[in-house]
Amino acid sequence: MARLRVEKVQEAIQHEISNMLLHDVKDPRIQFVTVTGVELTDDMSYAKVFISMYGPKEKQEETWKALNKALGFMRTEIAKRIRLRFAPTLLLQKDTSMEYSAHIQSILDKIKKEEKPAEVDTAEVPKDE
Repeated sequence: MARLRVEKVQEAIQHEISNMLLHDVKDPRIQFVTVTGVELTDDMSYAKVFISMYGPKEKQEETWKALNKALGFMRTEIAKRIRLRFAPTLLLQKDTSMEYSAHIQSILDKIKKEEKPAEVDTAEVPKDE
C-alpha cells in the first residue's frame, strides 16, 4: 500500500516539475529541458529528478546551473501543489539515455553502411514429396 502512494507521488512530482519548468520558472537559461523521471525514497524524504537537456554543451551547463538555482522554488511549489506535509529534498540527476541511444544508433548505422549484405534469392524452392 505504501509503495503505491510513493509511485503516485512520484508521478505527481514529475508532472508538477514539468509544468513549473514550462510555465512558472522565468529564468531564460532554462530551455529545452525535459523531466524524464522521478525516483522517490520510501520515506518520501528525497526525490531524485532525472533531467534531459538538449542543445550545445555550453547551453547545457548554463541550464544546469539555472536548474540548481531554482531547486528551492520547485521544492516550495511541490509542497503547495501536492499538499505534502514535508516536501522532499530534490536532487537533480542528468539523464543521458537519449544521448546514449543516439550514439548507439549512429554506431548501428555505421555498421549497416560498412556491411553490404549479400543478396539472397528468396524464391521458394519446391519441396520433394
